[in-house]
Amino acid sequence: MNTLITSAFLAVIGSAPVPAAQAGELWRATGLEQPESALFDAANNRIIVSNIVGNPGEADGNGYLSVLSVDGKTVTQHWTDGMDAPKGMAIAGGKLYVADITKVRVVDLANGKLVASIAVPNAVFLNDMTSDQSGKVYVTDMLADAIYRIDGDRPELFVRDPMLASPNGVFADGNRLIVASWGKGIKPDFSTAEPGGLLSVDLSSKVVPPGAQKFADLDGVIAIGDTIYATAYMTGTLYRYQAGSVPESVAHFKPGSADIGTDGKSTIYVPLMNEGEVAALKLD
Repeated sequence: MNTLITSAFLAVIGSAPVPAAQAGELWRATGLEQPESALFDAANNRIIVSNIVGNPGEADGNGYLSVLSVDGKTVTQHWTDGMDAPKGMAIAGGKLYVADITKVRVVDLANGKLVASIAVPNAVFLNDMTSDQSGKVYVTDMLADAIYRIDGDRPELFVRDPMLASPNGVFADGNRLIVASWGKGIKPDFSTAEPGGLLSVDLSSKVVPPGAQKFADLDGVIAIGDTIYATAYMTGTLYRYQAGSVPESVAHFKPGSADIGTDGKSTIYVPLMNEGEVAALKLD
């Protein structure tokens, strides 16, 4: 995607998303346990799913990863065990990185073995992950208004800024990170005093431009070409956005739609945490 998210074009997004043509559902994978993220592994033509299995913030050892085929069949239910509450994932250097509360787990993509755990100093609630073109990995800390960067096995604070407004989803797109913010003033039921929206962070300057409009408590985010897709966990809505337009609702699920993945072409994988399912959508 070449179009930059800036304060100028974010400001033109209307506050009331309008209906759009619905994406067609291809299949649903069932039998999962609080699936939070669905990551397409292009090199192995499969989908990796993180299962929380319990309190998303509790280090209980119940979490694990599953593997699905691209037609929604379960290949391996318990592919990687020994995690706590795994959420977002990213692939870099032939390894899988998994956000797990205050640690980033490293998994061997060849066999699913957990090979390392990287403690992230001062982390509170690590959430989504992405990798850039140079192989560096980024992870959001939703409850600390922060994003960390991991180079190999070295974590560092990349940016901390209240304008990130509880950053949840993150997607590396050229020379920037696209960030889906949950919003400000998170309440006990995870509703917010002020909804979130789409943001951008420049990878070189680390600047977070002001002016992002606020339309929903956003969770996962991806980009396909010049179109951004983001989920709103609280309402189960999948939105799409193009520069110069307003956010459009593409699909509706029950509350619980989380960190989405894509094949980068025409399919989006939506984890439905509260249903124990992953839905595959064909875009129009």
